[in-house]
Amino acid sequence: MIWEIWWAWVAAGLALAILEILAPGYIFAGFAIGAVLVGALIGLGLGLTLPWALVIFAVTSLAAWFAIRRLLGTREGQVKTFDRDINED
Repeated sequence: MIWEIWWAWVAAGLALAILEILAPGYIFAGFAIGAVLVGALIGLGLGLTLPWALVIFAVTSLAAWFAIRRLLGTREGQVKTFDRDINED
């Protein structure tokens, strides 16, 4: 099936990376990293069934998303707070 082909996972990762460029905010970057990693594991000869491929994809995507948010997310003191409401004037 298609999930057993390594380049399908890598192509999906590339598509998600392109989607991340079009819709910034680090939403799809973790999924792209997870898909490429699963594609690399299948390409190296690790025969994964669909449930295991999805588990590895989910865990690595979540870990990559947290790492990206930690490294590139909002910095300390960068959060904007408002002291007054514009509708109160």
